[in-house]
Amino acid sequence: MQPFRVLTGIAAPLDRANVDTDQIIPKQFLKRIERTGYGEFLFNDWRYNLDGSPNPAFVLNQPRYAGASILIAGRNFGCGSSREHAPWALAEFGIRSIIAPYFADIFTNNSAKNGILLVPMAEEQVAELMRRTQQTPGYRLTVDLEKCEVRDDLGFRTQFSVDPFHRHCLLEGLDDIGLTLQHEAHIAAHEAQKRLS
Repeated sequence: MQPFRVLTGIAAPLDRANVDTDQIIPKQFLKRIERTGYGEFLFNDWRYNLDGSPNPAFVLNQPRYAGASILIAGRNFGCGSSREHAPWALAEFGIRSIIAPYFADIFTNNSAKNGILLVPMAEEQVAELMRRTQQTPGYRLTVDLEKCEVRDDLGFRTQFSVDPFHRHCLLEGLDDIGLTLQHEAHIAAHEAQKRLS
């Protein structure tokens, strides 16, 4: 997993509350067992018209938000089913951080395991960031996990809190496999002792 330390990127506003995992990656695309191949279907029902053409009204299809790596969203983002495919799709699309007033618990854990930093923030601050992303062309934010701070070049600056374990894993780029491999020597010693007994 790629470490997350300081991210500066274009921020896109997804001004919707209760975005569930079926909206993030619809169920018909969950037939693969790999972690790849989901980015093109992110927000499929919103990004594309019924004929398969891009929906120009959807925020992530608008040229001013092309290449966005930070998503500003409404409260309760990631609710619904526990599918890990949701952060897989977001990460493959290029989203590395999401700022919202509240996130669903299982989605929070799945995101941290896949290198996406979720930043909970007060509703009025999220509303201000939404306003800035909509009114300032090319608006960029910096999400700094080392300082636990979100800032821009226009004077916005605020601290955020994150679970210490999630912070450690994101800073070091450790998913579940990486965490296990930190104990590789102990595991090998245990297996060697087991073979002798």
